[in-house]
Amino acid sequence: MNKIRKGDDVIVIAGRDKGKRGTVLRRVDGDHLLVEGVNRVKKHMRPNPAKGVTGGIVDKDMPIHVSNVALYNPQTKKADRVGIKVVEDGRKVRVFKSNDEMVDA
Repeated sequence: MNKIRKGDDVIVIAGRDKGKRGTVLRRVDGDHLLVEGVNRVKKHMRPNPAKGVTGGIVDKDMPIHVSNVALYNPQTKKADRVGIKVVEDGRKVRVFKSNDEMVDA
């Protein structure tokens, strides 16, 4: 079970975008995430008339390592670590470590 999933609200805890908040758009692989508005770079694109792509400089979100982000806890309004707990009916759920609240409540 992944501790951070697509659609989660996260805060960057390390790197040049430290403190920024965004939503996880997708998991690139096991260790990298694409977060909206984070790790944005300017990419020089070559025009491709066959695909209808115009050339120029575009802003693009690049993947960020999962260790550099933490889940945002709306109760404490801070970054929080995530644990996994088994509830009474046998399901595994994600919980915040600080206050033991369920992430997907």
